[in-house]
Amino acid sequence: MTAFRTLDDVDLGGQRVLCRVDLNVPIAEGRVSDDTRIRAVAPTIAEIADKGGRVILLAHFGRPKGKPNPEMSLEQVVQAVQTVLDRPVAFAADCIGPKAEAAITAMTDGDIVLLENTRFHAGEEKNSPDMAAALARLGDIYVDDAFSASHRAHASTEGLARRLPAYAGRALQRELESLKSALGSPQRPVVAIVGGAKVSSKINVLENLTGKVDALVIGGGMANTFLLANGVAIGRSLAEPDLVDTARRISEAAARSGCAIVLPVDAVVADSLEPGTTTETVDIAAVPDNQMILDIGPKSVAAVNAWIDKARTLVWNGPLGAFETPPFDAATVAVARHAAERSQTAGLNSVAGGGETVAALHHAGAAKGFSFVSTAGGAFLEWLEGKALPGVDVLRRPG
Repeated sequence: MTAFRTLDDVDLGGQRVLCRVDLNVPIAEGRVSDDTRIRAVAPTIAEIADKGGRVILLAHFGRPKGKPNPEMSLEQVVQAVQTVLDRPVAFAADCIGPKAEAAITAMTDGDIVLLENTRFHAGEEKNSPDMAAALARLGDIYVDDAFSASHRAHASTEGLARRLPAYAGRALQRELESLKSALGSPQRPVVAIVGGAKVSSKINVLENLTGKVDALVIGGGMANTFLLANGVAIGRSLAEPDLVDTARRISEAAARSGCAIVLPVDAVVADSLEPGTTTETVDIAAVPDNQMILDIGPKSVAAVNAWIDKARTLVWNGPLGAFETPPFDAATVAVARHAAERSQTAGLNSVAGGGETVAALHHAGAAKGFSFVSTAGGAFLEWLEGKALPGVDVLRRPG
């Protein structure tokens, strides 16, 4: 039995099911340009409908700041949702009040209706009791299938889940089970790769992981701050000198808990971050004063891959170099492909997340090889920080 209530715990037939999903998808020229998030929630929607539930979809789109904005209307995504589900989807021009009530009254078992953007009401992001109560009047049960919105205590997530019997949808269930397997009760050794530009954005992530993993690989610009803390000259590389003491504190905490900190031993350097620029690979102690570290080198890639070979579990957030600008994508691509290969052939449980990370794994052609890739951004980062997620905690079984 899972720690959370799921669709296995409820009879859906004849029920008005308020289903919170993530439809905050990219739109280009009036059409959905990437339906990944729609496809992620499609199994839950289809299961509820097939079991005779009346599916009432709740979602936000963009940041309308509590007021209606035609440019952020969810009516734009109806056609894409219908295409993915291969079944009709009605639309209501409001998420509470008479328009929503009329659309729901017209439903029969198995029907699907998408309500207008929840953020068109200021009460959504304020988690207003009145807003949550107005939503609750529209349904009999609540299903949350939007992990990406679970780190915010909003009316359509945390507030609504306290007013109706609440369950995790299949996408959220899979997300929670995958995250538990990565850090909750993982197979060891556990290796984490944390990259990105700045230590300041991931201090809490690093501090939490040092007590949970066996090795912590630090890449990207944030590795430069750790190198500075170790007395390594990094030339003109991006770094945060004011966080050198923080880097030392994190390294000391890792040493106390037996977590190895893995830093670059060589680097690809250049005098500018531009495609086609002249590059050089140097040992980390020999970075020229007028150059910038823009990727880790082949010795560092080999060291990271050696840790992956030892690992039973891998958690990844953030690239190892400036992957958006070739050739500084080489290390991220090589390590991502190696991790995907180990996942497919050696049983490595690989869990990755964060918008930049997902983009890097797709760029490497490695995303499908990972055990699980989360499309959640902020929620995945807060999970790595060890924070409570309001939209998840409210779904826990009692006791």
